[in-house]
Amino acid sequence: MVTRRWPRLKHPAQVVVAGFATAVAVGTGLLMLPVAKAGPGGAGVVDALFTSTSAVCVTGLIVVDTPGYWSGFGQAVILALIQVGGFGIMTFASLLVLLVSHRFGLKARLTAAAETKTLGLGDVRSVVTGVVKVSLLLEAVTALVLTLRFATAYDEPWPRAVWLGVFHAVSAFNNAGFALYSDSLIGFATDPWICLPVALAVIAGGLGFPVLFELRRRWSRPGSWSLHTKIVLWASGIFLVGGSAFVTVIEWSNPATLGPMDAPGKLLAGFFQGVMPRTAGFNSVDTSQMSPASWLGTDVLMFVGGASAGTAGGIKVTTFAVLFFVIYAEIRGEGAVNIFHRRLHGDLQRQALTVVLLSVAAVAVSTLAFVVFTDHSLDQSLFETTSAFATVGLSTGITAGLHPGLQLLLVALMFIGRLGPITVASALALRARVRLYDLPEERPVIG
Repeated sequence: MVTRRWPRLKHPAQVVVAGFATAVAVGTGLLMLPVAKAGPGGAGVVDALFTSTSAVCVTGLIVVDTPGYWSGFGQAVILALIQVGGFGIMTFASLLVLLVSHRFGLKARLTAAAETKTLGLGDVRSVVTGVVKVSLLLEAVTALVLTLRFATAYDEPWPRAVWLGVFHAVSAFNNAGFALYSDSLIGFATDPWICLPVALAVIAGGLGFPVLFELRRRWSRPGSWSLHTKIVLWASGIFLVGGSAFVTVIEWSNPATLGPMDAPGKLLAGFFQGVMPRTAGFNSVDTSQMSPASWLGTDVLMFVGGASAGTAGGIKVTTFAVLFFVIYAEIRGEGAVNIFHRRLHGDLQRQALTVVLLSVAAVAVSTLAFVVFTDHSLDQSLFETTSAFATVGLSTGITAGLHPGLQLLLVALMFIGRLGPITVASALALRARVRLYDLPEERPVIG
């Protein structure tokens, strides 16, 4: 008798990919239940799969109207998927192991380390519990502010206000961008008590858990911050200020976006639209009415994204910063790459280059498919594919009307973009190959 054995997942990255895929599958099944849909019958496979992937990968792209199409149960499923995706499947699973058995074996530590980007195995237990504590604390504070605002300023009943506050707080901190309003947050574009808490939660989630932990421990001693924290704060500040200023200036007189607002409203809406490409899909102005220049600038912001080991997507600001300093060192003719008085290891340079090239390839090939198989412009196609790969969720409004095949392409982009090209590639690799010898060196002509 021949027994069939399931393949064993040996590499932690394989377990991470399998965990996310399982969460997407479970979410798809739940969203296909008739009770999850507001109208009669159940959701279609593509609609449920797309929504589940978007929620688990904390993207925010939608093919159906979230408040109108999904019932209260369906919205609760989406919220749970967002939270699970934000924690990271392996972080969440490791927490369950910790709570149930009070034991944390080496295999579980390795798996959690792959998801949380922890450097030391001994720190994984504290990181996993810390991720949950920090996430819930920041989500609770944001939810409290939003709940009070919805109840007092917009006359929402308290149960409804609490639900709105919790949903948008979780969606914001996890950089998901799902909203319980059909026009996202356009109705609150000039309300700082709604837009600012959401934006601050997005920024906090996009900084990444290692940075938040270090700031909590050493906030008064910036000289002792790690290189990772310094790079993240430096690059994030530049992109936040630059992105907000760019959108505000370009859209200042656009009658379909910032034009009708007064100066304070324009500054608030411009700041909000500059923060969201970090990668949360909320919008306080109609993205489809923004100028092509704003779309292109937003493409760049989305592609870079936020920080590693956080809820943001993109190639990450650390990857961008590393390549920037590599180019800077090469221009200056320096043999080593130095960042903030620290020398960068050569392996990191190759990893950064690999991430960027794989990401560019994924976006370029997908954009080509859109251009070939749809009538949408290159601007719209590039915006949509970049938004999906960078797990942002901003849209020019074409996603819902796409052919199911192209919607499935966006599903694949969201999944790959959330886990990262290297994680997916290493998870699919059958085995690691170690070269026991070096080949003769030769230098081809570059440029």
